[in-house]
Amino acid sequence: MKAAPEDQVVLLDLQRLDNDVTRLTHRITALQKGDRLTELGTAAASLRAQLAAATGQVEDAERDLARLESDTATAQARIERDTTMLQNASNAKDVAGLQSEMESLRRRIGDLETAELEVMEQLDVHRARVGDIEAELARVEADRTTLVGERDAEIARVQADRDAAVQSRASVAAKVPADLLALYDRQRDRYGFGASLLQGGVSTASGVTLTNSDLQTIRQAAPDDVVLCPDSDAILVRTAESGL
Repeated sequence: MKAAPEDQVVLLDLQRLDNDVTRLTHRITALQKGDRLTELGTAAASLRAQLAAATGQVEDAERDLARLESDTATAQARIERDTTMLQNASNAKDVAGLQSEMESLRRRIGDLETAELEVMEQLDVHRARVGDIEAELARVEADRTTLVGERDAEIARVQADRDAAVQSRASVAAKVPADLLALYDRQRDRYGFGASLLQGGVSTASGVTLTNSDLQTIRQAAPDDVVLCPDSDAILVRTAESGL
């Protein structure tokens, strides 16, 4: 293929812009994945699970306390009833029976009140645990909200840079002859680079110093010959810097 040397030089600008577009695209992808956001999302999910479990413990303790209080109230009501009956009883057997039941009820109330204190202590612990988890979850979610805002702003900035690079790329590509552009795009799609500057005998795409044999072959090519780099398969652009 033949192409004017000045058209081949334009490929270097095209390659630079393609590199920018690729780099910015990767940056956007990395920002969208957001490793730190993933960590915070995982932490928030774990905390929500812990909060659900801790809230369930609070609710269980509250139900236990309500049951104990109800049982205590029932026992107290029976004592009050037996007290009234005892005041009106005249039969010794009835009196003894009421007194025995009241004593049993008082012991029952004592046991219930002890159990209530234990449950209330547990309830305080569970409620404190819920408060701690809620505070930590609020902190994590606040951090995540802040990070999302910063990420979205950074994505918007990088996207604007990428859009500008794509627009510039289109403008530069319009200056390249169609057949040369097609070859450039094909080589770039296949090998990652479409154009490479030969600088001091080194192909900048591969970073490899060309052999004397390769350099001799390139010296023999006409200035408008399109030469491919033997290492990167990119179009090898020759300039005064090439060391030929």
